[in-house]
Amino acid sequence: MFDDKIFYHNHIRKIIVCFGTLFNNIYIQRRNEDESIAQTMLVPLSYSTKQKMISRIQEAPEFVPGRAKYAITLPRMGFEITSLTYDPARKLLPMQTVRAVNVENPGVDFSYVSTPYNMGISMSIYSKNQEDGMQIIEQILPYFCPDFNITINELPALGIKRDIQFVLDSVNYSDEYAGSFDDRLAIVWDLSFTVRMNFFGYVHRAGLIRKVIENIYNNYDESDIGSANPDLRITTTPVPADADPSGDYTFLQEFDDLYAGE
Repeated sequence: MFDDKIFYHNHIRKIIVCFGTLFNNIYIQRRNEDESIAQTMLVPLSYSTKQKMISRIQEAPEFVPGRAKYAITLPRMGFEITSLTYDPARKLLPMQTVRAVNVENPGVDFSYVSTPYNMGISMSIYSKNQEDGMQIIEQILPYFCPDFNITINELPALGIKRDIQFVLDSVNYSDEYAGSFDDRLAIVWDLSFTVRMNFFGYVHRAGLIRKVIENIYNNYDESDIGSANPDLRITTTPVPADADPSGDYTFLQEFDDLYAGE
């Protein structure tokens, strides 16, 4: 597209993985009347839509004809991407570049500054009783005030690591109790998050600068632009001439006094 360059930096995938990592290690405990622990459960986490999960809870499908039906195990959590919008508040000058030395393949790689976007993520917590749902919620809310930062390797090609901000926007509660007594109760907590992420474009290769020429004028008159000759020319080159940024090298400077032009 545009300049016919194919690239893929896994930006969206990295955000999904980071978000899932935040909530994939939540446990709940169920206790006896004497407050002793009767059961400890890991709360499963999956990428799924809320509508699909509610339908799955309310209906126990028959996976194999002739065998008993099994209801989905609660509690569990599910999340999905809900939006992706441009964030003008974090915009930078588009022609600025980010550069890094490539050690494996000597040279300098660069890319233009990232484009800021905000990703909306909705996470739902499903439980069959109030206690389970409140245990999960109370293990999440204390860490969001209202944001939580995670450092990710945003663009490995340029060695860019950045703190990604996960902002908790809202928490909503609902009881899916409508229906007959035979219908299964579903208690749902809905959490809405905004993730401040960035998108980088193609990573270009820049050539190495191996010669720098500096002209110095002692008496410079603006009217002589284009015709005046420098009084001193300084030429700087690396030694050895084929040096790369990751190796050992020095600089050689040559001074040409009263340069008269070519």
